[in-house]
Amino acid sequence: MKMRMIKLNSAFLMEALRGKAAALNLPDDVELLDIKCDLFSGQVVAIVRSDKFEDVAESYPIPELTVASDATSKPEAPAAAGVLPNVKPVQKIPVRAQQDTGTGGIEKEFSPEQRELLNFAVEGDYVIVKPTQFLKEEWNEINDVVKSLGGRWVKGDIISYWEIPLP
Repeated sequence: MKMRMIKLNSAFLMEALRGKAAALNLPDDVELLDIKCDLFSGQVVAIVRSDKFEDVAESYPIPELTVASDATSKPEAPAAAGVLPNVKPVQKIPVRAQQDTGTGGIEKEFSPEQRELLNFAVEGDYVIVKPTQFLKEEWNEINDVVKSLGGRWVKGDIISYWEIPLP
């Protein structure tokens, strides 16, 4: 099955729930895998899958279908079969900006994959490196880099982290 990400605004979703919005005209075998709503931005993201979606190379992220609508617009007639009204396919490749946050270049000592798993902050004369998720095999590799920089693992009751002296 092929997956797609559908981005809606909350106004369109409410119109659809009330039966006033034009249908998305998704394939009949579509399955809803996940749905999330960001209350602050008013954006709703749904992950769906179907065998009838066209193929996309595995190296690309899940294609996004962005649904744009006005809360004041009138519903339109249903579209022809296989056509999604008001839907624009968008391909985005997430890029995390790498910038020096006053850590004295310590971030650059870690591989890009490791930097994705870590948060860096400066506290006094130390750079505090906290994992953003549970580290399995990556922990030993990251700990080796920290030790090579003169740092150490600080075990806390709730939050544990590495502390590296500033150069």
